[in-house]
Amino acid sequence: TGSRARSRLADHRLGSGGGDGGQAPGRGLRDRAVLTRCPLVLRLQTLHREIGEVIRRLHPDEVAVESVFSAVSAGAALTLGHARGAVLVAAADLPVAEYSPRSVKQALTGYGAAGKGSVAVMVARRLGMADPPASEDASDALAVAICHLDARRAKARLARATQGRSG
Repeated sequence: TGSRARSRLADHRLGSGGGDGGQAPGRGLRDRAVLTRCPLVLRLQTLHREIGEVIRRLHPDEVAVESVFSAVSAGAALTLGHARGAVLVAAADLPVAEYSPRSVKQALTGYGAAGKGSVAVMVARRLGMADPPASEDASDALAVAICHLDARRAKARLARATQGRSG
């Protein structure tokens, strides 16, 4: 199963999503405020704790995260790096898959430079939701989970096809 977590510490929100291997990638959809106007170290501690709770609740076999991408400023990139580190430490006992933002957008929409709105619409469509997730963080988290589950399925199909030819 895949689980993905993301934090946007600039606006102090946390989104996470999980899946059960394809049957219900939206299981565990969660979007909540972390802490507002607190020192970075407290936000990171809260992020670490929240991701740990998501992992304990969903019991994933693996975790998928968005790879580091360029930020608007060096300070924003550093903050995102800290947040990503907190997530990776919380998931330290699990295998971690990484996907670039462009590859996630490509997997969901067919266009690697798609906007967040397009991604949210495709997340809702793929999960059979009446409306897209309320926050970009939850939508992004579920997009990475869907991307990971699709990649796992494709890898399994390729392995079966390759095995069938050699045996």
